[in-house]
Amino acid sequence: MQDQATRLRELIKQKKNTGIIKASDGPRARVICVTSGKGGVGKTNFTLNLAIALSKQNYSVIILDADLGLSNIDIVMGIMPKYTLQDVINGSKELREVIVTGPNGIKLISGGSGILELVDMPETRIQSLVEKLEEINSMADIILIDTGAGLSKSVMSFVMAADEVIIVATPEPTSITDAYAMIKTIGMKERGKRLKLLINRVENLNEGKITFDKLRLASEKFLNIQIEKLGYLTEDINVSRSVKLQNPFLIQFPNASISKNIENIALKLTNENYTDDALATNKGFFNRIVSLFR
Repeated sequence: MQDQATRLRELIKQKKNTGIIKASDGPRARVICVTSGKGGVGKTNFTLNLAIALSKQNYSVIILDADLGLSNIDIVMGIMPKYTLQDVINGSKELREVIVTGPNGIKLISGGSGILELVDMPETRIQSLVEKLEEINSMADIILIDTGAGLSKSVMSFVMAADEVIIVATPEPTSITDAYAMIKTIGMKERGKRLKLLINRVENLNEGKITFDKLRLASEKFLNIQIEKLGYLTEDINVSRSVKLQNPFLIQFPNASISKNIENIALKLTNENYTDDALATNKGFFNRIVSLFR
């Protein structure tokens, strides 16, 4: 496993040194990974509506649906991609051909089972895929990676490759425990990664604050890890209604309180101190993903 990763990194380095892979002179996309320790916490709905909120600020946004085996952002969006990343991997389609347009102009790349195939792909095919994926950097201002839940290798590959990670949790004890396990695992693998916490499905703001403080205090005391508060989203019947209508709640119910909260969270993300240094580290995002898969 380690030898394979080493060979892959050497291959990428050689390609760069020979000029086959050229560093872009333009701005790089900001890559944000959205994940959770437990399934069923509303991560996919959050990712989709966050993308729409960001697009309303005139940012171009691409979602990479990396929830292997359970990809369903397309269903919530009310669209059905004809092609997925798997078609790019097998060479039948170019990356631009598998991108579909959703509400408010956001873009979606469905991972299908393609990302999982990275585990068994030879380095030359992986390198070809990396070069194609790097095209996304010139297509969007922000890339949102919607991972699966839990601590599987595929999930953690995306989490560890990203410079920013949003962890979605709910006030349920099992969700809090699993979110803590996610924070602990990230901390064991890499110190200093930017971790933001969103508390979803709270009954009121006080419950959201209590839940966040539990995770913040435990992370600081036992793991020596700082987590940032991204915000809270209250339980809202409009979420399930929008899913049934296959139309994101930010579009279907723009005046609902949860829609306003999502817009505030998007504003918080885009108005924080985010430096050019942070953007520069995203240059090797896709290279880091495939390295971690090996």
